[in-house]
Amino acid sequence: MTDRTLPNQPLLLTSIGMPSVQEYGRSYGFIGGLFGLLFFSILAGVLVAVLTVPSILVTSRGANTSIGYFNNLPDYITLGQQPQRNTIFANRDGQPVQIATIYDQDREEVPWNAVSQFLKDATVAGEDRRFYEHGGIDPQSIVRAAVGNVADSGITSGSSTITMQLVKNILIQRALQIKDPKAQKVAYNAAIANTLNRKLREMRLAIGLEKRYTKNEILLGYLNIAGFGGTTYGVEAAARKYFSVSAKDVTLPQAASLIAMVQQPNLRNLSSPDLYAANKERRDLILTDMNSLGYISTAQMREAIATPIQPKLQGPTNGCLYAQDAKFACDYALRLVPTLTSLGANEAERAAAWARGGYQLYTSIDLNQQDVAQTNLSASAPAAETRFALGASAVSVQPGTGRILIMAQNKGFDNSATGGGPTTTAVNYSTDKAYGGSSGFATGSTYKIFTLTEWMKEGHGLSEVVNGTVRPFPMTSFKAPSCAKSFSGPPYSPKNDSPGEGGSMTVAAATQNSVNVAFITMAQKLDLCAIRSTATAMGVHRADGAELDAYPSATIGTNEIAPLTMAGAIATIGANGVYCAPTVIDKIIGPDGKELPAQPRQCAQAVAPNIASTVAFALSAVMKAGTGRPGNPQDGVPIVGKTGTTNYADQNWLIATTTKVSLAVWVGNTDGGQRNLRHITLAGTNGYNTKFNIFRATMKSLDSNPEYRGGAFPVPDQSLVSGRGAGADAAVKP
Repeated sequence: MTDRTLPNQPLLLTSIGMPSVQEYGRSYGFIGGLFGLLFFSILAGVLVAVLTVPSILVTSRGANTSIGYFNNLPDYITLGQQPQRNTIFANRDGQPVQIATIYDQDREEVPWNAVSQFLKDATVAGEDRRFYEHGGIDPQSIVRAAVGNVADSGITSGSSTITMQLVKNILIQRALQIKDPKAQKVAYNAAIANTLNRKLREMRLAIGLEKRYTKNEILLGYLNIAGFGGTTYGVEAAARKYFSVSAKDVTLPQAASLIAMVQQPNLRNLSSPDLYAANKERRDLILTDMNSLGYISTAQMREAIATPIQPKLQGPTNGCLYAQDAKFACDYALRLVPTLTSLGANEAERAAAWARGGYQLYTSIDLNQQDVAQTNLSASAPAAETRFALGASAVSVQPGTGRILIMAQNKGFDNSATGGGPTTTAVNYSTDKAYGGSSGFATGSTYKIFTLTEWMKEGHGLSEVVNGTVRPFPMTSFKAPSCAKSFSGPPYSPKNDSPGEGGSMTVAAATQNSVNVAFITMAQKLDLCAIRSTATAMGVHRADGAELDAYPSATIGTNEIAPLTMAGAIATIGANGVYCAPTVIDKIIGPDGKELPAQPRQCAQAVAPNIASTVAFALSAVMKAGTGRPGNPQDGVPIVGKTGTTNYADQNWLIATTTKVSLAVWVGNTDGGQRNLRHITLAGTNGYNTKFNIFRATMKSLDSNPEYRGGAFPVPDQSLVSGRGAGADAAVKP
């Protein structure tokens, strides 16, 4: 149908002036109804005169006052974009898969051809049967409402056209988007106030809408903005929520039931059987009106009226709690939204843009690999463990890009107010505290990678011999000139992990077998703050945001760090010295369908290639014959890595990388307890081995994907293999 305008209807106007809002608000009961009848009749005449009668024919001063007041109101308003859902995607089999919806208002704006004709017809029949005949306001409806007001002095009952209702909804939505609470309240009250001023403003703006948009555009705008109870807005979201179908596929009785809600959404929605009767009463009236207007046949009407109210409610969908997969990765991506500069210049602008919605975030998570990791974590580190607070995490990062492929843990995700019990948590073990994570976990000997790297940066080599014998170290023997730090106090007395371990050994052997005291001996010869700087260049930082410790004990892993950070650090070796900050958001599509900048790739040459290749050479021995060997999938893919265990074996790590993918697995106590995993059985094996079981199966799955299957590492720098001061007998052959 096309737009139509009101026919010319000359009308004699009386000299009665317009009553004030205060005067009208004091009228009640039968007398108030009579006053309403008179007022609405006058108002109808004024509005028709405004639209159809040349001003020269209007001689009444009262009428002129009324018309002048009306004409001075603003008439410009646009449909614009309404708040709607944001969606988060991951990848499965190389294709994007929606895993979560995030919204303040559950709305998905849909085009004209995605809405059932039943819904369009039910809206016109139930809300504004002369919609295609008037120009935004309907004087006949105003008079009809006035008659009804003889018994009920409410102003707005029955007098609002679809266009006027659309105006009201637009003004409400604009009010809700105001961030200042006081200003929002003022704007919201102005949009819903039961006053003449509000009614006149709606009428004036409705006329403006009709001048700028077609009837179909206005009807579609109304169908996309109307409320259907709670946070559900628009026919698409309502159809999915109450009937689990799209708006284009609703049946006739379903369409009438949905439109039955719009006048009183919280009293007629189908969220509870207690509301079914009220919905059916209104639904059946709409069906009758549809029949009287010729939209449906009598047979269709009777069949629809005979249909019982049978909703098929969709479960909750809002938030990462209801994500289909990768819930912790979803939560991590959501917490990154305030940092996405493509959403706004500052956090306030980004928050406002996200609240308006319509964004699509495409994450780098590979759901195939995510599910494998999750299965392995659940099997080897049971969430239901009650003897101590058992946590476990597996995180995979792509060397050279920083893309996060896996972010999984043994506990289920639950950020609800009540929580889901001991098998769930809202804490993401993989990330920093600022992004929903913990305060981190002591890394144990995985931190030795940074001492080894600094060792080579200062010109030492793998063949140099160091003393691994347990002994006290005077604190004054350590130095940190790069940060002007000095050390004092009682001697530091580190221990080795295994009894009898010690003596003279090459740095290569000390690395392969993770000999603590040998690394402390190395640290004595280095700048402790330079070790920290090397770690920082490889992306290492404390999960709690504090500065990394640079004490002698930090050399063997006392800093508390998130698994994601360690996965990114070891990926630096996989990328031959290039560190890329981990990212999870690959792509952003804005509400207008255009691609926006996602998380920036932040990559830098953190370690010289010759040093990185030599570190990789040393760490390959760890996975071939050293402490990491039980975690090696032995699938022919070259792999380098490092284990880590704290003094009490309450925190256990294995971090490793190929040239294509890194993986960090952490298993430990989450509550600060010191339950030794070597002294407990988990899933039929010694708890110390849990990290190996999770790592081995997960890395094997990654390697089986051609996209992630790594190749040979660059050859080591022979001068760094030999190093200064190494004897021929101590040489390590690459």
